[in-house]
Amino acid sequence: MTRGEIKVDIVHESSGALAFLDQSPITPGHTLVIPKVHAANISEASHDSIGPTFIAVQAVVKLLKATLAPDGFTIGVNHGKAAGQAIDHLHIHVLPRWADDHGITIHQVVKNPPESYEAVKEKIMKGLE
Repeated sequence: MTRGEIKVDIVHESSGALAFLDQSPITPGHTLVIPKVHAANISEASHDSIGPTFIAVQAVVKLLKATLAPDGFTIGVNHGKAAGQAIDHLHIHVLPRWADDHGITIHQVVKNPPESYEAVKEKIMKGLE
């Protein structure tokens, strides 16, 4: 994909990030924030691009809070196809939320993990060694 290939409605731009309204919004004001430097996902993003990207997320939250007055936000990253990432460029979803919107939260992704907490903890702790 080349720059300008898809027309978007930009709501925030800085030297390091761009934010635009999602063209298939899940909630009113659903916005995508992307770093201007390509990275397929958050693991591949440079340290220099992470800060400006999340500063843009903060600016978008403030803008949407002021203009749409939601009760809260769900902010998330789909990392990999199994997590629902459809575009191979890091992007952060900013979803305005209302108390009566009946939406789900990230806490409802897995209700019964296949492994115990202790087994998962042990794997992670071994990775720190």
